[in-house]
Amino acid sequence: MVIHTPALDVLLMRRADGGEHWQCVTGSKDSLDEPWHATAAREVQEETGMDVNAPGCVLSDWYLENVYDIWPQWRHRYAPGVVFNRERVFGLCVPQGTPVALSPREHVAFEWLPWREAADRCFSSSNAEACLLLPRFV
Repeated sequence: MVIHTPALDVLLMRRADGGEHWQCVTGSKDSLDEPWHATAAREVQEETGMDVNAPGCVLSDWYLENVYDIWPQWRHRYAPGVVFNRERVFGLCVPQGTPVALSPREHVAFEWLPWREAADRCFSSSNAEACLLLPRFV
């Protein structure tokens, strides 16, 4: 999920368990039948305190998916035997100055950065790619 302002500043958060790992909002479906939009809205609320339905906010499904190996040290977060993850890419445009309330068990800091700088800071290559695609989807 690329959360951004109309000026294309992107919200990045530093993981609580990842040293200097900066990322966009990420997450998983609660169930196989949870719609992608519902997953995106829930993860944004859990990680940033933002409501995707607040005035001035626009949530958009970019209809892009990434499939990647789950690193062995993070496989404990998934069902036994799950070694691949499928990630759906969304964008959320928020008004400049939208407050951020981090979930302290997940993230310890945040920054708003211009989209290219945000891509450079991302730990995840798929997050970086999504930041670089931002101008195409606004």
